[in-house]
Amino acid sequence: MKADRSGPRRPAWFFVALLAWAPVILVLDGTLSAPWPWQYVLGAATFGVLWLATTRLERRDRAQVWLCVGVATGFEYLGSQVWGGYRYRFGGIPLFVPPGHGLIYVFAIALAATEWVRRYERAFTYAVFGFAAAWVIAGLVLLPPVTNRLDVHGAMWLPLFAYVVLFSPRRAIFAAIFIATTDVELAGTWTRSWTWMTTIPWYHVGSGNPPSAIAGGYAIIDGTVLLLSAPILRSIS
Repeated sequence: MKADRSGPRRPAWFFVALLAWAPVILVLDGTLSAPWPWQYVLGAATFGVLWLATTRLERRDRAQVWLCVGVATGFEYLGSQVWGGYRYRFGGIPLFVPPGHGLIYVFAIALAATEWVRRYERAFTYAVFGFAAAWVIAGLVLLPPVTNRLDVHGAMWLPLFAYVVLFSPRRAIFAAIFIATTDVELAGTWTRSWTWMTTIPWYHVGSGNPPSAIAGGYAIIDGTVLLLSAPILRSIS
C-alpha cells in the first residue's frame, strides 16, 4: 500500500458509497433491541461489501487491508473491553466493526491514489489538518457549553495526527482516513451504537463524543499493519 503509486480509476459514486455505508448500517443498528440475529446480518453484509471493495486492489494492498481488519479488531478489544475508553451499546464488539475498519482503509487507499488528490496533495492534506485543528480548538473552547464535554482527549491525538498528515510520505492516506473516520465516528455516536466516556480511564481527562483528532490513532494501526505485513508481502512478491 504505497502512497506514491496510482491505482485503478474509481468513479465518484464509489467514494460516496463507502462513506454512506457506515451511517446506513449504524442507523439500522440503532433500531435493534438485541444483537442477535440482525447485528450479525449487518456484519456479514459489511464483510461482503469489503470483499467487493477489495477485488480491484492490487494484491499487496488487498493483503494489507485484510491484515488491517485483524489488527484494528485487536485495538478495538483493547480500547473498548480492556481500557474502556468507549463502550458499545450491547457490550461486545459488533460484527460489522472489523470489516468497517477495512472499508476505512480501502477508502483511504483509493482516494489517495486519485489523480486529483495526487495533483493537489499538499492542499488536500493541509485542508484536512486545518479542519482537524479547528475541531480540536472547538472541543476545548466552543463545544463544552453545548455538549457538557471538554475534549482534552481529542487534543492529545493532534500532535501525532499533525505529524502523519503533514510530514509522512503517506500523508494523503492519513488525510483520507480522517475523512472516513469522522464519518464513522459521528454516525456511531449519534446513533449511540457506541459512546465515548466523559472522562477517559488512566489519563483521567475529558473526552468528546467522539474525540476530535482520534483519527491520529490510525497511525498506530497503520504502523502495526506495515510491520506485520512485511514478511507476508515478501512471500507473495
